[in-house]
Amino acid sequence: MLTVLLILIPFIAGLIAFGLKGSGPKVLGMIASLASVATAIGTVCTLQADPKKLSFVTNWIPQLGSQFRVGLDGMGTMLCLLTAIAFLLVFITIYNRDIERPNSFYGLMLLSQAGLVGVFTAFDALQFYVFWELALIPVYFLCSMWGGEKRIPVTFKFFVYTFLGSLLMLVGIIYLYFQTPDHSFSWTSFTSLQLSMGDQKWLFWLFFVAFAIKMPVFPFHTWQPDTYEQSPTPVTMILSGVMVKMGLFGVLRWLVPVLPEGASMWTDVAIVLSIIGIIYASCIAMVQSDLKRLIAYSSIAHIGLMSAAIFAHNEQGTQGVLLQMFNHGINIIGLWIIVEVIQNRLGIKNMDQLGGMARKAPRMAIFLVIISLANIGLPLTNGFIGEFLMFSGLFQYNHWFMAFAGLGIILAAVYTLNMIQKVIFGEGNTLTDTTTDLQPGETVALSLVVIIIFVLGVYPQPMLDLVSKAF
Repeated sequence: MLTVLLILIPFIAGLIAFGLKGSGPKVLGMIASLASVATAIGTVCTLQADPKKLSFVTNWIPQLGSQFRVGLDGMGTMLCLLTAIAFLLVFITIYNRDIERPNSFYGLMLLSQAGLVGVFTAFDALQFYVFWELALIPVYFLCSMWGGEKRIPVTFKFFVYTFLGSLLMLVGIIYLYFQTPDHSFSWTSFTSLQLSMGDQKWLFWLFFVAFAIKMPVFPFHTWQPDTYEQSPTPVTMILSGVMVKMGLFGVLRWLVPVLPEGASMWTDVAIVLSIIGIIYASCIAMVQSDLKRLIAYSSIAHIGLMSAAIFAHNEQGTQGVLLQMFNHGINIIGLWIIVEVIQNRLGIKNMDQLGGMARKAPRMAIFLVIISLANIGLPLTNGFIGEFLMFSGLFQYNHWFMAFAGLGIILAAVYTLNMIQKVIFGEGNTLTDTTTDLQPGETVALSLVVIIIFVLGVYPQPMLDLVSKAF
């Protein structure tokens, strides 16, 4: 029942939020996010004690052989915990912000959370597809209603990319459905299929393209930097911290188990595309002056490494990906919180117009340095162990792939340290001299991020134990 509650809490709260006025929506959002975190922690404890209690099955569309089938293993539990923490951090950060039409904003945010949790808990392919769309539709409206000046064309591009990817995946799901002996959409029926190599060869691309767009992996990434730049920063936090994990999750839950021979056949192609994305995105990040675009391209590089490690098809690489999905989500949200603070205070995100902020906002400067170093995998931070495992997995598969992917670490250090230098060090100016340090809510959110960074950096075993229960 806890698994169902993870979906119902934000879904019901989101519907209620649409009818509230004044401060009601943000208070409800905070309550719902706290309840979601508590429930997610409950699922972690239950997974250790009795995993069967996290499964729930009931009839949904029996005429089509589809059931409402939810459950959690280590991967799903970890991603639901990440989702709950991410929305809590977002709501804490923006609690004192004046948001236009707050009832619609918080309602759509909570519905998006329900969709995300639905994706991570689904063990029925049709149900997975429905929640996949449910998670995306609110984000489309959030971006188009609260985004930047170019939000309409950018949001349209985002919609076209994701819609085409979803359509390809739906075609693949329907084809697999008709191959099952019992005409069922269940994950068990799909993974039990004995498909020919010819079928797996083309089915692989229907699912891979859909998931690659969502991650995104080169060359399906072009929607991402523009969307991140034009989206309201709270929505960008969810897009980069949680929603991109839908693609990685889809590969691990559905693509590789259902089409193992197809995934094995196209492994080198998938890894090469991922590595091209790492180097390409890192090089573009090095020349960016816009903070949001820099972080957007850095996210493409990080996700590219995770994608490459998945297709190494070994335990170390997969364990590293599972661990890094959580750590990357926490770290990237921390960076977006600081971008939100800077943009809210000064109304700019151009690094060339910043500088010297360490004197006026020392707490923010300290948080920025810690989170940035964690994001590039400094030892004793949470980003280190996941990257180490992923590179070990790639090395086991092909040491040349590991060597080229490793260039991303060097490039990441260059653009990250350059960003730190331009934003908080150097001489101030008339604009940055007017800034103020973090407010209490922002301090709390960033403190939670830093605590997670050091706890999992020094002692990652609890998270490793959790993700070891995947599948």
